[in-house]
Amino acid sequence: MKIGVIGDTHDNIPNIQKAVKIFKRKKVNFVIHTGDIISPSTVDYFKGLHLIFVQGNCDGDVEKIKEKVTEIGGKFFIGGFGEMEIGGKKIAITHKPTVIETILGAKYNYILYGHTHEQKVEKIGNVTLINPGSHYLGSNKKENCIVILDLLKNSIEIIKIPTKSTKRKPKQKQVKQELKP
Repeated sequence: MKIGVIGDTHDNIPNIQKAVKIFKRKKVNFVIHTGDIISPSTVDYFKGLHLIFVQGNCDGDVEKIKEKVTEIGGKFFIGGFGEMEIGGKKIAITHKPTVIETILGAKYNYILYGHTHEQKVEKIGNVTLINPGSHYLGSNKKENCIVILDLLKNSIEIIKIPTKSTKRKPKQKQVKQELKP
């Protein structure tokens, strides 16, 4: 069972298109967006994927975003928090990391979050925290990443998305981590 994780896309259509191609190539079962998609029309670029979105602090017309997500068969959590069970694993999704301390003891296997625009994977006790990073167009100093979480293999793959500012087309850098129980 593979989950693609992306967040803070901020209407960066070229990166969304690249990420969607990778998610399809990697045959992910779900894609979870950790918030700040921004525009309702951007949701359409995720068509063809089984989607789960959580509201971010910069998302525009939230009701329209929810409507668009529903149109393409996805699920949208209003209020910046959602939880689910996938492949026998309890997963919390939040946009802002400020709630992590509050939910850390709630027996989640994974907490997926965004907002900081910094890619991070961290293990605290039995919980793995994952921030896929950002695709914000306003900063070329941040790496644009997505994450593939393989629940069966208990592994995380971080994939860097090449940006337009790259002079020659680099190979997509991939980092795999095995998670220790």
